Order: sequence, then C-alpha cells, then structure tokens
Amino acid sequence: MTTELTAQVCVVGGGPAGLTLAVELAKRSVSVVVLEQSRHFDRSFRGESVSPDSVWLLDRLGLLERLDGEYQQMHHMEIEDAGSTVLRADFADFTYPHPYPVEMPQPALLSALAEVGEQHEEFTLLRRATAIGLVRDADGTVTGVEARTPDGVVTVDAALTVAADGRFSKVREMAGLPCTRVPLERDVIWLKLPFPAEWDDRTYRIRIRGDQHALFLPTQPDSVRVGFNIPKGGLKELRSQGLTALYERLDRLAPELSEAVRQEVRSWSDTSMLDIFTTVVPKWSAPGLTLVGDAAHTLTPILGQGVNHAIIDAVALAPLVQEALAAGGGADRLLRAGEQFQQLREASVAGSRGLQLRQERLFALHGPLGALFRRTLYRLVGRSRALTQRVLAQAYFQLQEPGPHVARRQSGSAARPRQ
Repeated sequence: MTTELTAQVCVVGGGPAGLTLAVELAKRSVSVVVLEQSRHFDRSFRGESVSPDSVWLLDRLGLLERLDGEYQQMHHMEIEDAGSTVLRADFADFTYPHPYPVEMPQPALLSALAEVGEQHEEFTLLRRATAIGLVRDADGTVTGVEARTPDGVVTVDAALTVAADGRFSKVREMAGLPCTRVPLERDVIWLKLPFPAEWDDRTYRIRIRGDQHALFLPTQPDSVRVGFNIPKGGLKELRSQGLTALYERLDRLAPELSEAVRQEVRSWSDTSMLDIFTTVVPKWSAPGLTLVGDAAHTLTPILGQGVNHAIIDAVALAPLVQEALAAGGGADRLLRAGEQFQQLREASVAGSRGLQLRQERLFALHGPLGALFRRTLYRLVGRSRALTQRVLAQAYFQLQEPGPHVARRQSGSAARPRQ
C-alpha cells in the first residue's frame, strides 16, 4: 500500500536541524512534512551541548521558557594539563545577552520543538518513516521522497526536499552529492557516570596528560558525560586489554571518578564509541534538494558545535525558502535559495572547523617539548581575559550583538561546592 502526501517542503530527519527548520517554516505558513525514522525522541544522545548563540536563538523562538528546568547552564570552562590548571574561562565575563552555554538533553529539545510544530496545521511529523528513495522528474530535479513506514510506503511530493539526516546522510548519498570525509587521528569512547561530589556542576572540564585527554560534561540531572580519546581504530586493541585499561586511563585523567567507573562500567556495552571525522561537502544543494546540519558539514565534539550549527542553519534557511516559494517556488528559485544559504553559512562553519582542528592538534601533542608548548600556550591565553574571550568567541558568539545579560544566572547544586 502506498500513501501520497503533498507539502511545499519535505524534511528528512527529525533532529535539531530538521525540527527547527520545520517549525520555522510552519510559522511562516509553509507546509512541511518531517520524516523521522525513530518511534520517539527518548534516545541516548551525546550531542547535548548548546552554545550561547543557539540558546539566544531558542529564546527568540520562544522555546527557552518552555524548556525551563530541562537544561543546565554552564558558567566556566577549565583546562587542566599534567595536573595543573592552565586555562579557566568565566562565561559571565562575556558581554552578550546570553553568555552561557547549556547542557540540554536532546529528547527535551526535540519534544519541545515537535510540540510547537504541532500547533501549526502546516506541520506534519511522521515517525517511524525511513527515507528509501528520492523522487525525480524527467530533468532529474528532486520532487519528493519515498519513505518506508509500518503501514507501507509513503510518497511525499514536495517542491523542496531538505536532508537533515545527520553525519551519515542517506539522502546526500542518494542525491549523489560528493563529499570528502577527513578522519582525525583519534576516536572517542563515551560513557556516563554519577557526578562526583567534589566538582562544581557548572564547569566544563578538559583534562590532558601527555597525548591523552578527556572531556567531562555535566549532564542533567546528576551525571557527567565522559569522552576520552583513543588512537584511530584503536577500540579493538583497547578492548583486548580488558576493562582494567579503561579504568587506569580514567585514573590518570580524573581520579575523582575512579570508584564510580568501576561500579558503573562493568562491560564494554556500558560505553559507546564515536568515530571522529569532519565532512566537507562542496555543494549543499541540487535542484529540488538542500542539505543542512551534519549532512552538510560534520564537525567534531570539541566545543559542542554540532547542535549549534544545526540550529543556526535552520534559522538561516527558513526565510530564504519562504521567499523563494512566495516568488513562485520554481526549482531555479529554490536552488538559488540553497546556494545563498551556503554562502551565508559556509564561512562560519569553516571557522568552527578550523578552531576545532587546532584544538585537536594541541591535544595530540606529546613528548616533553610538545607538552611544554601546549601548557605554555594555554597559560598565555588564560592569563589574558581579552585573549581568552577572543578565542572562545570564535566558537560561541557569532550571531549575538554585544549587550547586557538577559539570561538569568542559574545557581549550582547546593550539594556541590562552587570552585
């Protein structure tokens, strides 16, 4: 059985990019169908870090108040190398309306977006719908999507199809848009542990020792996400050494977590691995199709830029699509809108990618001279508030204009001492 639907826009993927775009289009009276392959949003995500610019956008979109109590505000970033703090930044020093990044579980964010979208009759969310093919006309222009659902195949006819289906985008692959995947020299093992009582819960922590490093991200309501590096393709070797090797790695980087990791991680199934790479896509659009978010530009976990750029992409693309549709909505106009979208966003994405790659190279330095250079550089940056702000502003403050704080500073947990 085949069901046919018609919309002006079909969005493939109900993540931050896809749902934000769909909501923004529906608010502009553009009919949109979102195809999301999962049954619900209650999934385990690593990408929970939302940068200040995206927090500002969520506030402007009327979502931040709806999400009150669902997110945790971050006040500091701290880098420790060889047991000494070499850089510490206070986000309150930034003179922007929303200076604080937040940790927000993606199920809460996606559920809020879906709820807002469903208030508009132009918005349709189809769950358990997996894109299996692109529909094209005689000229090769994409005119919609075929999706597999539990009730059969659904065909969505649309003037524009948007691929928001992530770093391994099937739509990008089906469209034949070339991309270059640039692997990094490491992968990341992720795990979640109880938050240690001696840590303040409003601080991002980066710990480095030699060529090993880890990220420690406070997570609602009382956990810490830990991501530590291993050599590229090194999971098999690490597993062959047993869990003891994992325990000892964390002992060196965060002895505060030594007891917790032994209690909570009893098998490798209690961890997950993220293959670290960036993706460069020369063309984000084709006739009838546009890529957004990770499908257009995969980034690394450093400084939590994936969700940030996904949300900014959506907010940038929506008015361009609306204008093209209002002007007649032909394939040529929509293609120009997609090309204009790439022109608006590409430099910002490239800047974040460059900053991430520079940090990756610093983290990977080893040997006495390399480690000394890294510590010296971080200390020089950390001693200058202006230099610290300049470096972090490249990642966190690309949209907001300087101005007084409007974000209310959250208090930390009373059970955890402030540093």
